[in-house]
Amino acid sequence: MVLDRVRTAAGLAARAARAVRDAGVLHPVRPDRAVRLVFAGARFGPTPATVGATAALRFPTRPALHDDHGTLTYAELERRAAAVATALHRRLLDAAAPSGRQGGASPEARIGVLCRNHRGFVISLLAASRLGNDVVLLNTDFSAAQLGEVTEREGVRLLLHDQEFDEVVERSSFDGRRVHAWTEHPGGRSLPTLEELAETEAAAFKPPRHSRVVILTSGTTGTPKGARHDVSIAALVPVALSHLMRVPVRSGAPILVAPPLFHVLGMAYTLVALGMGMPLVLLRRFDADRVLDAVDAYRVEALIAVPVMLQRILDASRGRPLPDSLRVVVSGGSALHPHLSEAFMDVFGDVLHNVYGATETGWATIATPRDLREAPGTVGRPTFRLTVKILDEDGRELPPGEIGEIYTGGGLRFAGYTGGGGKRVHRNLAGSGDLGHFDRAGRLFVDGRADDMIVSGGENVFPGEVEDLLGRHPDVAEAAVVGVEDADFGQRLAAYVVREPGASVDEEDVKRYVKENLARYKVPRDVHFVDELPRTSSGKVKARALPD
Repeated sequence: MVLDRVRTAAGLAARAARAVRDAGVLHPVRPDRAVRLVFAGARFGPTPATVGATAALRFPTRPALHDDHGTLTYAELERRAAAVATALHRRLLDAAAPSGRQGGASPEARIGVLCRNHRGFVISLLAASRLGNDVVLLNTDFSAAQLGEVTEREGVRLLLHDQEFDEVVERSSFDGRRVHAWTEHPGGRSLPTLEELAETEAAAFKPPRHSRVVILTSGTTGTPKGARHDVSIAALVPVALSHLMRVPVRSGAPILVAPPLFHVLGMAYTLVALGMGMPLVLLRRFDADRVLDAVDAYRVEALIAVPVMLQRILDASRGRPLPDSLRVVVSGGSALHPHLSEAFMDVFGDVLHNVYGATETGWATIATPRDLREAPGTVGRPTFRLTVKILDEDGRELPPGEIGEIYTGGGLRFAGYTGGGGKRVHRNLAGSGDLGHFDRAGRLFVDGRADDMIVSGGENVFPGEVEDLLGRHPDVAEAAVVGVEDADFGQRLAAYVVREPGASVDEEDVKRYVKENLARYKVPRDVHFVDELPRTSSGKVKARALPD
């Protein structure tokens, strides 16, 4: 047994070495720059600022990002981040905040970032994380009331935001200092801009503590909570190695990150891109045709998207030449139904990978194209040195094939929510709130959220199974299934269906189709046809926003 473990460890090490070599992440560094690499890590700690500073030393002339304003090299990106950090520290954080509140020089004063996908977000993140103040990534879909509530709870005293959010910010209760990170109408502004701050002469600055990035949960109900992590190199290295071994991204290869950068998926792959010296292609707003145009224009090799984006891209690809540069497509953020993964790979080739995780824990499993072909619907196998178990209500581990709650341990260490509270923990494993099962090959399947399971007449129904079936109907563009109260059965299924353009499918067609393919108790009692499904910025359906 010991010999087998040694062989397994040696095999993993060899695979990891090959993955690192094939990804091209090892580059010679001049001796003087090598010293500065160590110094940057010691100064800023495990923060985005360190990733940006390191990339600038390793790849100074390589393009760092492309957006609507053009291209920045890694050296230019680092220079702007350092200048903006200096300006924020001198002109803003040192000053007393309005309303008599203590000014931002205190590490307790947090910096909020309310930006779409563009250079302003990246510069804001790199600059703010140099200062020792925690950085809170804010949702661009927030109403004024939500924004005020979150900024107050999180202690945000400085807000970097796009000009388009002026009205939302002004109607909220936020009363701290503000900077425009992106301006559309320069003549009509009154706030300082990142472009102006970037003209500051950068000065060396030793933060009093290491910044932390607070990412808000992306739930579909209630006000999002801020998730804190205790980040360390020891926790990040195994996750990075697993990623390199299963997702063949390459250093220097352009990557397009389509999900919002303030969500964990977009944020994670922004750091992957910076860390590996990959030119980051950003579009302020998602549009499937523009994504395909950008893939062609920049010879994008890696595309990051949530499932609803993949569906839009698949629809937009009809009738136009397919890009030949794509080697990797990563899906995450919400459930990837089997019908979509199969259809996407049938068109774009076996390039699709599915990642599963949470804001609190980072990614836990990765499914390769082979996994998705052999076991459609899987989220893959656990990443290196991360434990995933299926437990019943009494904490007993369940065998393959049996459904229970998914618990994870290792990887990123979740340090609790910023407003207090944490996850359920059992023997150092954190509960995910998701129900799932393993197959006999060790692949994980997520059956649904525990609180989304529908109990109708004593039978358990997971909405995802019915949604996947409806998605296969040729006249259905997309569908959502929820449970509604029922006097006789406790709950009954209600389906919300978006027809394909020109389709005439009706309620009886939908019910007959489900009845022919699934058990009778899984047939929706109610079928509603809608023009579109209300979704969060990460692509999840907002059940409470569906019409009655």
